[in-house]
Amino acid sequence: MSISSWFKNHFDVLEALLCGFFVILSYLLLESNLLGLALLALPIAYVVGGYNSAKEGLHTLLSEREFDVDLLMIIAALGSAALGIWRKEYSLILDGAILILIFSISGALESFAMANTDKSIKALMSLTSDQARMMINGQEQMQAVNSLEIGDQVLVKAGELIPTDGLIIEGQSSLNESAITGESIPVWKTIGDEVFAGTLNGKGALRLKIHKKAESNLIQRIVRLVENAQSQTPPSQAFIEKFEKSYAQLIILVGLLLATLPPFLLNWSWENTIYRALVFLVVASPCALMAAIMPTLLSAIANGAREGILFKNGAQLEMIAKVKAIAFDKTGTLTLGQLKVVQILPNSRDQDPTNLLKIASALEVYSEHPIGEAIVQHARQKGINWPNASKVQSEVGAGIIGEVEGRRAIVGNMSFVKEQLSNLNWENLQQTELTTVWVTHGDRLLGSIGLADTIKPEAASAIAHLKKMGIEHFALLTGDNPATARAIANEVGISDVYAELLPENKLEIIESLLRHYGTVAMVGDGINDAPALAKASVGIAMGAAGSDVALESADIILISDNLEKLEEAIRLGRRSQAVVKQNIIFALSFIVILLIANFTRGISLPLGVFGHEGSTVLVTLSGLRLLFRR
Repeated sequence: MSISSWFKNHFDVLEALLCGFFVILSYLLLESNLLGLALLALPIAYVVGGYNSAKEGLHTLLSEREFDVDLLMIIAALGSAALGIWRKEYSLILDGAILILIFSISGALESFAMANTDKSIKALMSLTSDQARMMINGQEQMQAVNSLEIGDQVLVKAGELIPTDGLIIEGQSSLNESAITGESIPVWKTIGDEVFAGTLNGKGALRLKIHKKAESNLIQRIVRLVENAQSQTPPSQAFIEKFEKSYAQLIILVGLLLATLPPFLLNWSWENTIYRALVFLVVASPCALMAAIMPTLLSAIANGAREGILFKNGAQLEMIAKVKAIAFDKTGTLTLGQLKVVQILPNSRDQDPTNLLKIASALEVYSEHPIGEAIVQHARQKGINWPNASKVQSEVGAGIIGEVEGRRAIVGNMSFVKEQLSNLNWENLQQTELTTVWVTHGDRLLGSIGLADTIKPEAASAIAHLKKMGIEHFALLTGDNPATARAIANEVGISDVYAELLPENKLEIIESLLRHYGTVAMVGDGINDAPALAKASVGIAMGAAGSDVALESADIILISDNLEKLEEAIRLGRRSQAVVKQNIIFALSFIVILLIANFTRGISLPLGVFGHEGSTVLVTLSGLRLLFRR
């Protein structure tokens, strides 16, 4: 970091330290009766500590014709100085300097506190390497990541960070993606899989092909999302900011009345009246109220980003805390989108299910279709050895043909098998709602294999936890058939099922749920669920470790695709709203207490400053609690 950037990042702290030095020097000079030197040091303290606040306050006054907190503090400090000169009580000038000092210290602490909300972003950005090991004509060369082009090849050795997003074209390894997804369990990656910048390679060397520009990698997109979230003003903060403008004007008006009426109505002295009016300006300022919301929401956003939960803005933190109903897509949300064999039905009682699976696996081992992979995996799990097949030919999306044990074998959907063997008798066959392939050997129909999607292992427990949290209603929205949808819903604990839906049908159901429950979340994969995600109070996308569509379409993204993160997101939203309420109540209570103390017993200007700015710092630190995981 350069000296200029260091000063820029730490200017508030340096300003407070320098102001503090001249305030302490002025105090020592006054105590030593060196009045002339003290009156030289005090203006320096005023200028050093109050320059920025005066500049911002005057800018707001001249450009927007409105008073703000900064200007209130400067007016109070200058009023104290003027009163001290009038009464020749130079300790009052020192009181004004102390006010500016504490206001400056408070600003420095708030800046420091707000900087902590950027730590997750900086940590993510630090994960990305500046250099990548390129393969050029078979030779390794270190190259700047920003100079990589689409199609370039990169070598990543064991134990190294992935420098940029890419597709594996050679090698396999387990990768630690916890920095991005929040999941500590390594993920196995092999040829064809996508890997992401900032993830840690395990023990295997990987050769990657660059398929997107470095500035488009997942970490950079996450950084931009979180930065956008930090720059946007949620409704509650917008209300507070609007309230502050009217409130500041009211404080000025009341302050003027308090500075002029008490000598006539209460027989107060002018000195006492003006002093209490100045204290009023300090203690009534809404600094703590202004700090009650944004530090809290930004801390929650940073916490979520660290855990693999991306909030597009603070408004979604407020909204998810109020969710009463949740609608789920099926494929890719409640299920893994991976088929598994759930049923083997021989055509007759004398047929052996093992033989049926053996013949099917002999052909499907040559297939790259998900159905074929599921059948072969099931056979391996059963310990079944299959014979070699020859003359294998496949028809995409229909089936596969080959020769097994000297006879023609076919595995495929019903229309494909019928086309190949028109003489087979298909009557009285048991039909199911599962994804089904039929198996023949020679001229005989051996039977069928039924496959179904795999439910995510955490789905049932995640929904059970959400029920305990008080979510009132759950619905399953899917384009799949009713039998499959009902089976999935029963297994995960959802009673309300809508099947055979088009995207517009899902939209209609979300509208109906909104009418009944008010605040509804939709959880989907961000592609065919886009209309429903947009219509719901909160659209939550299963990120598929950074799917482009998911990152663009939803309000909240669960990068790891783990449903348990949904519970965490709701808890974070509720916790943030609880802290915001606590902060607002504390801020308002402290203002009231200080005002009562000022008009009943009378408090000194420094004590009013300590109480006012102290409450602001406490509220800010309270919001920072959300940076830490409970």
